[in-house]
Amino acid sequence: MDHSHRAEIDDTYAEAFRSIYAEVLITARDRVWLDHAVNAATGNASSSILCDCEAGVDRYVDATPDGRPGAVVQFHVPRFHKDRAARLERSLLVRISQNVLTCPTTACFNLLDEPTFFKLGRKIAFFGDGWQFRDVRFGRKVWVIPILSGEFVLDRRFGYRDGLMGGNLWFMGATADAALLAAERARNAALEVPGVILPFPGGVASSGSKAGSRYKFSIASTFEAFCPTLRDKLGGASKVPAGVVAIQEIIINGRDLPTIAQATQAAIAASVETPGLVKISAGNYGGRLGKSFVYLHPERQPV
Repeated sequence: MDHSHRAEIDDTYAEAFRSIYAEVLITARDRVWLDHAVNAATGNASSSILCDCEAGVDRYVDATPDGRPGAVVQFHVPRFHKDRAARLERSLLVRISQNVLTCPTTACFNLLDEPTFFKLGRKIAFFGDGWQFRDVRFGRKVWVIPILSGEFVLDRRFGYRDGLMGGNLWFMGATADAALLAAERARNAALEVPGVILPFPGGVASSGSKAGSRYKFSIASTFEAFCPTLRDKLGGASKVPAGVVAIQEIIINGRDLPTIAQATQAAIAASVETPGLVKISAGNYGGRLGKSFVYLHPERQPV
């Protein structure tokens, strides 16, 4: 860290909105195959603008039901969808059956013991074409599906609960490299906090969006006021600070507001002294998108 430099921290907040989410544990023989399963199961799940869900790795764990390497993965769907439960179940059904079941040596377990749940194991077990069966493995009620390499084991029920999406930070750099380095440092620190995911590629979003568009078929579009290359074209409408040539963003989804706030502060502390970083800010819509505010100045965060 360059302790002689400290970026400005904007006195603002990120506007998070409510979600429902599931939390599953994927295990495999080793980290290599675990990562293959995780990468496949969380693919094309960066933004709810067009993806079916937002997904990512929360943390890697050693204490698992079957004693093998494991990864905790979250899947989020915005709560404002009337058919949110059906959307989340569909996302889980597709991603576990097509990306985890198909990956060598894997198994899949539920981590949320909730009164709201999907009988997902039964639906995925139909792949067994009548040869599937219920059993108790590792002290858990599971479905067992015979497959070419042996058996695929998964829990019978997968719970879901309320969560939050859309926590965010913007890193405004005097150079493109400075903005990206700050975002990378922030990502690494945020992921050290249990209970959050950063769903975009590599945990960083390079194309922050605004709600709405001049095109009726699009629900979101580029946030032109914060595009550095549009500063001259926009004139006084540009909100890019002087000296900033690139802005990178991280998005933080998680179990609740205190957890996302903790990850936000960890991210700021890890990135604020990045050389060439001008300012740390965040995106919000004045409460029109969500009612959960994550303040960059911790003293403003309600207890």
